[in-house]
Amino acid sequence: MDKNLVLRLIGGALYGFFVIMCTTPLGAEWINTISPNLVKQENLFYGLMTFFLFVGAWECVKMMKFDPKSWEKWVVFPVIVVVFYRFSKRFFQHGFYFNFNLSEILGLSLIAIAVITLFRFTKELYFDNGKLIFTVIYTALPFSFALGLPSFSSDGNFTLEIFFLFVLIWSSDSFAYFTGKFLGKHKMAPKISPKKTWEGFAGGVFFTIILGYFIEMYYPDLRGNYMMVGLLVSVFGPLGDLVESQLKRTFGVKDSGNIIPGHGGILDRLDSFIICVPVVYLYFILEKLI
Repeated sequence: MDKNLVLRLIGGALYGFFVIMCTTPLGAEWINTISPNLVKQENLFYGLMTFFLFVGAWECVKMMKFDPKSWEKWVVFPVIVVVFYRFSKRFFQHGFYFNFNLSEILGLSLIAIAVITLFRFTKELYFDNGKLIFTVIYTALPFSFALGLPSFSSDGNFTLEIFFLFVLIWSSDSFAYFTGKFLGKHKMAPKISPKKTWEGFAGGVFFTIILGYFIEMYYPDLRGNYMMVGLLVSVFGPLGDLVESQLKRTFGVKDSGNIIPGHGGILDRLDSFIICVPVVYLYFILEKLI
């Protein structure tokens, strides 16, 4: 068997294992067999998001090639800590109520502005102050919003919104890949991501909505309608991939890192997640208001 394929299988299995253990009750149940009440599931979930955030931010700093002497490079992580702490307080106080608070409006708007800047005003990212702002927005805000997606109970258990978000992203990628492989003819963005086709995109949307229907059927207690979540994931997931591809293309980088054997870095694996989280969060806000 090809060595790279073995690495990809091992890396993918480890990545999937940690995601499942930290986003479902399985992680705490397994650890607590060693010692009862040793850990709550919310702490595992928070730890996973924190790990993704700081490794992703470090990869972004390396990719964007800050001037080694610039002060902006050393300010990135203190600013990220402040932003993430702001959301972390609400996380442990269960203070996410999906209202249009100023922090939500500002955060969601900044993510949209950062994406537009990357594609339309790339020269702004050649300066270290632009790199600083982009890194904070691109990493700190999405993982902060991710803290607010699950619903918590008083005993520390939470619903499976994040787990199924990962499932929908993985399935959307898989459906789009296989549909594009067999039917793909028309390229979506040949200069940025030459393997993506409109046929693959359509296949990803169609089958992910169907999967969302079954999730909705068997898990009716989840927030929102999961056919709609499936639609949002299948539409905005590819955008997340294009954002990451454009970022790497802008700075002449092949992979964001090498922490996951055979798969690259955290940002390579979570590019769709980073864009889908704020979109789904916004949907939950609007769904509640309606």
